[in-house]
Amino acid sequence: MESKQLTPAYKTIVGVQFLFVAFGATVLVPLLVGLDPSTALFTAGVGTLVFHLVTKGMVPIFLGSSFAFIAPIVKATELYGLPGTLSGLAAVGLVYFLMSALVKWQGVRLIKRLFPPVVIGPVIMLIGLSLAGTGVDMAEEDWLLAAVSLVTAIVVSMLAKGLLKLIPIFAGIVVGYLVALLLGKVELSGIAEASWFSLPQFVKPEFSWGAVLFMIPVAIAPVIEHVGDVYAVSQVAGKDFVRTPGLHRTMLGDGIACIIAGLIGGPPVTTYSEVTGAMVLTKVTDPVVIRIAAITGILFSLVGKVSAFLKSIPGAVLGGIMLLLFGMIAATGVNNMVQNKTDMGNTRNLIIVSLVLTTGIGGAVLRVGSISMTGIGLSALIGVILNLILPQTKK
Repeated sequence: MESKQLTPAYKTIVGVQFLFVAFGATVLVPLLVGLDPSTALFTAGVGTLVFHLVTKGMVPIFLGSSFAFIAPIVKATELYGLPGTLSGLAAVGLVYFLMSALVKWQGVRLIKRLFPPVVIGPVIMLIGLSLAGTGVDMAEEDWLLAAVSLVTAIVVSMLAKGLLKLIPIFAGIVVGYLVALLLGKVELSGIAEASWFSLPQFVKPEFSWGAVLFMIPVAIAPVIEHVGDVYAVSQVAGKDFVRTPGLHRTMLGDGIACIIAGLIGGPPVTTYSEVTGAMVLTKVTDPVVIRIAAITGILFSLVGKVSAFLKSIPGAVLGGIMLLLFGMIAATGVNNMVQNKTDMGNTRNLIIVSLVLTTGIGGAVLRVGSISMTGIGLSALIGVILNLILPQTKK
């Protein structure tokens, strides 16, 4: 639908719809890692507006909390504390800056050379597999509630139509919460005591080299996801955003948004393909509508009772969603290699995938003095290095 045909009222309605498409995933990340969900809504809204400013208001993309950082945030918080971890999250933006400069200089081909499917596939698999235990632990708190939210998410994913099909996480949480409410398993006192107006819980970061080096390599997967989403949005909107305003600008905007999030206590943000799917269904690709969604998210973040409600969701309800979600992330990594026809009969590819998975799942740690690297970040770095130094196998 052309933007000139959209009335302000219709734009507002569709913008709020778009926010709810992204809502479940955006608030789920902070709930799982111990951050304030209102802060995540605030940084998603502000980050999206900043992104639109950097990209000259041309690209209809919404930025929300990135799932790639769930496991790294949990581990880094144990190692460096939350303020130190936030400095690492802010540094993630520097990776986007570097990639932006490289794309401006060499084009997308350099990104594809550094991060081919044989590297990105197993890294995405690690993001899901490393969180599987957390999902099971939370589901075990109450298997009935976990099953209700899980089954709801599955049914919505497979059988729902229209916009409902795009919000399986949100639907699963809502149904699971209602069942928990009926069974008397929700603590409502926090909602009653919360004020209507409340600022998000902003947290000041404290610089930590260890956290910075821990987080920076994790950004590889979201960077590649960013490239794919910009191509997808270009196709949906019928415009070449890779060329104008340019992929370097979209990466720069995403990077600045990540820095803002880290500096005030929110998770890193990334492009949301769910909102792109909503644009396909509604035929609305006007960037103004995305900005309305961002402003709505900021307004929601200032309602204290919204934050209190989100914090009252039972852990088992979230655990049921996580069982599906994290498994799907891992499956996406496999699908990435299948779709790109990665030859796993090739010894070189087999070595790269094997070492990325074993070092990540096995918890390998690289220590240099008081600084250490571990987890997904270290495995991603190993994959990139192996891809660059291992000779291509002759056919």
